[in-house]
Formats: sequence, C-alpha cells, structure tokens
Amino acid sequence: MTTDKTGAPTTVTAEADRFTIGVEGQTVGFAAFTDRDGQRVFTHTEVDGEFEGRGLATILVGEALEQTRSAGKRIVPVCALVANYVKKHDEYADIVDPAEG
Repeated sequence: MTTDKTGAPTTVTAEADRFTIGVEGQTVGFAAFTDRDGQRVFTHTEVDGEFEGRGLATILVGEALEQTRSAGKRIVPVCALVANYVKKHDEYADIVDPAEG
C-alpha cells in the first residue's frame, strides 16, 4: 500500500477510461485516458485542490503507468503531468510514444 506525504493510505483504481485515486475512502483525483491501437493516451490528470501538495498526482500517475505496462500498452503522454513524469522516470522510455501535436 502506498501512502501520501501525510502518511494517509491511498488506493488507485482502474476504470474503463480513467484511473482514480482515493484517500480515506474518498475519490480525490483521476487520470483520464483513451485506448487506441495498443496505445493508452493520457489526456488529463486532476487532483482536488484541497488535496494538492500531498504527492497524490505522482502516486496516481506512477500506478497508472505501471498498470499500462502490465497491460502491454504503450504510453502517449498528452497530459503535461504524465509527460513530466515520464521525462523523470527513464524506466518508461521504452514504452512511450510521442504525443501528436
């Protein structure tokens, strides 16, 4: 189990078109995506304002990318937050495709 910067346990859940992150039983953020031709296109990531600064977006994106790799899909980081994450984490470089302008 992963905890945020306050020590609160977090839960990341895969849904049909997004991954959500929950803290203390409350869904507080999501990373939206679209699957196409073996790619998972991440379009938007958001965490509720009152939960910012706790590292939740980083936890959410990290878990979403791990599950994407496990599913055998390639990552297309349209979302700026996902793009920044993959730039800092070389372990995903082999499965990242450029976002088309």
